[in-house]
Parts: sequence; C-alpha cells; structure tokens
Amino acid sequence: MNTLRTLSAAIAVAASMSNLAYAADPAYFTQTDKLRMTRDAQGVLLVEMNTNGGPFTFTAKAHDAFVDAFYHISRDRDNKIVILTGKGGQWMGGIDFASFGDVSDPDVWSKVHDEGTQIVENVANIRVPMICAVEGKAWVHTEYCAVANVVVAGAGATFHDAPHFAGGIVPGDGIFTTWSYRMGPTRAEALLLDPQPFTAAQAKQYGLVSEVVGDGQAVARARELAARYLTKPEVTRRNTRTYFIAPLKLALVQQTGYGLSLEGASAAALVKSMKAAKQ
Repeated sequence: MNTLRTLSAAIAVAASMSNLAYAADPAYFTQTDKLRMTRDAQGVLLVEMNTNGGPFTFTAKAHDAFVDAFYHISRDRDNKIVILTGKGGQWMGGIDFASFGDVSDPDVWSKVHDEGTQIVENVANIRVPMICAVEGKAWVHTEYCAVANVVVAGAGATFHDAPHFAGGIVPGDGIFTTWSYRMGPTRAEALLLDPQPFTAAQAKQYGLVSEVVGDGQAVARARELAARYLTKPEVTRRNTRTYFIAPLKLALVQQTGYGLSLEGASAAALVKSMKAAKQ
C-alpha cells in the first residue's frame, strides 16, 4: 500500500511538473528587450514595442531582433490571437537613423534590405487573427500595423510616414504596399509624397483604421475583440486569417524586396548629397 501511495505521489508530481513546463513562457519571449510579450491563459499574445519599458524608438538593433521575433510568433501554435501595440502611450514615434550606420555602404544596406523584407513577410505569416492597438504616434513602420486584420486606435492617435520621403528616401519598405491595400493607391501616393500626420478619425475614414476608441482604451478594446474571436473554432480562426492575408502577403513578397532596393539607392544618394553640402 505504501509503495502504491509513493508511486501515485510521484506520478502526481511528474504531471504537475509537466503542466508547469507546458505553461512556461517560450524562450523567444525574452530574446529581445524591444518587444515585451505576455500571453494569457486563452492564448492571447500581447506584444508591446518599447525602449527601456517606455515609448519605443526604432533602432538597427530592433530591426535585427524583429526578424526572429515575428518568425517565432508566427510559428507558435500556442498563440491564438496576437495584439501588437506600444508602451508608454505611443505606438512608434521615432527612429534612430544613426544606429543604422553608413547606409550608402552596400554591405550595410544589404543587411537592412534582407531584414526589412523578412520582417514584413514574417508578420504576414502570422496565422491567427492579429489586432494592432494604436495610441499616440504611429509615425514609423506603420506597415507592421497595416498587416493586422483590425486596427483599433485611440482618438488622439496620429499616423504618419516620418522617415521616408520627408527625409529624402523612397518609401519602399512595405509601407506603400500596405497603405495602398488598405486605403487605395491614389490616397497612399498623395500621403507618402506629402507626408504629414493625420488623425485617427481620418485614418478610419481612409480605411487604415477599423475603429476609434477613447484614448488609453485601444488595448482593452483589442482584448474584447480577441475574446469574441476565441468563441470560434481554432481552425476557423486560423484559416480566416490565412485567407484574408493572402492577397496582401502576395503583394508584399512581390514588392518589398524591389522597393527596399530602390530605397537603398535613394539612401546612398541622400548621403552623397549631404557630404557634398558639407564641402
């Protein structure tokens, strides 16, 4: 009898350890400090872009880290819904250009080109419903947001493409592709050639934003939507995302590599002109 009890206790402990191992966060959750990832018991993954726990500034280090991060997110079947947002009341407001080094160097740009192509493809490869929750400034890399199925924005959020034509380079990293898909090419061209911030209400009118909520409520609303999606069978959720994203994914695969090549040439020309102006 004692032997039986000991064996039962050992089995119970082993089962408990197995459950703990299953419930533990996967290693990729902490591979980069640029993305804070938390997943609830229902499998809703909240991905918060951040710099030292506050508003996120995009850097070359983040550009590198995002490739693997979104790849792992896309292939983890324990992720049932993905919500992408930013910490500190900002989605993504700025970029550290200097961190990328000399972008007129072909070796430097080759890395930027490959990472930029892989990031948008890996985000598009997420095979569960994806929601982008926007607060504050969404002024950099809004193509990541536009690849989501639904974009929820706080009323005070603003959208912009600050780094490209405004700074003297081609918007070739997927932003033209995604903005064209969501808002139409005529509007996308006009907004990208004359880059100025536009409001959440305008973004909804244009078709980029799905709904506008009170400031600070974007993530809460995203969680409400996620809970509704979770009432449907998992295969239905996954296949619906797969079906909906297919035409945009195809456009990104066809256009982003070419666009980033053109952007690289324009970056080299910009650096050349800046050096000439200093002489």
